[in-house]
Amino acid sequence: MQSLRALLAFPVQVNQTQKLQQVERRLRDQNEKIRKQRVRLEKQRRELEELRALIQDSVHGTGQIGLEPENIVWIFGTARTGSTWLMQMMEELEGQIVWREPYVGELFGRFYNRWAGAKHLETKHFILSRRYKESWLRSLRRFVLSEASVRFPGAVEGGYLVVKEPNGAAGVPILMEAMPESRMIFLLRDPRDVVASSLDAFGAGSWLHERRVEEGGRHTEVFGLQADAVAERTANRYLEDITGVKEAYDAHAGPKALVKYEDLRADTFGTMRRLYAELGIDVDQGELARAVEEHAWENVPEDRKGEGKFHRKATPGGWREDLTEEQARTVERITAPLLKEFYSYQG
Repeated sequence: MQSLRALLAFPVQVNQTQKLQQVERRLRDQNEKIRKQRVRLEKQRRELEELRALIQDSVHGTGQIGLEPENIVWIFGTARTGSTWLMQMMEELEGQIVWREPYVGELFGRFYNRWAGAKHLETKHFILSRRYKESWLRSLRRFVLSEASVRFPGAVEGGYLVVKEPNGAAGVPILMEAMPESRMIFLLRDPRDVVASSLDAFGAGSWLHERRVEEGGRHTEVFGLQADAVAERTANRYLEDITGVKEAYDAHAGPKALVKYEDLRADTFGTMRRLYAELGIDVDQGELARAVEEHAWENVPEDRKGEGKFHRKATPGGWREDLTEEQARTVERITAPLLKEFYSYQG
């Protein structure tokens, strides 16, 4: 009798099990639908945030960020071109605050250029993918403006932020593409004088050598190179840096000025006055004259200039005395396109 009851109850148990399985399947389906809906909502939220940022950028230039990109003046070039001297004169003027070598161009540019031509650069997975360039350029723009605003609130309240960035040349093209309203200074110097100055800086006991020792001996391997190797290395770096800056300068539609170190030495006040006129920045002429006088070569203390010092020679064409014939030929061979364009080189 008991076996009969169990037999009769079996269809009921099977039916209940099937119903339970159906409920579980429906629950899994609903959970999957909810998961997909959350993914879609998150994607829409990100798109909305990006659109809001884009609208703010287009209306206010900087969105929520205080510093306006047109109030940033970039000094680009390469090392040993006189950027410190130029920066010091600009810093003397009222309403001009200086940001010394943030290396933001190096941060993005060197990394981006290293991947140029790689297939991975084209995929959506690479952080600086060409397919998403418009998006990450906006991110780069906001990053620079945000960090500048936090560090230099005085520039937010008015005036200009002068960014000395000679060692960030690798990223100049993308920086200027991200900040087309910014003002740009292309600082140029004869590559032979740049190499001569670099050779002096890499000498034993020089200001640069002492700085490296104080920093814990970083990059000391460079000081072990022979002079000819340093000359070749510096010339190649000059070519790379100045070519990138020139590319950005030619493409830049905002205010810009090309300044040669040689012109600054020959007529400092006149060149500075032209520089500010081309940048569209009004400055007090008396104040500018005082800044030029304050930082004139003649006013640098004697114990702070000369061989092995940061302020070394300040004599355009001094490479003729400093470089060997072989070193000069090496520099001229490597940098010939730029020498021909900017210094009438006929070699």
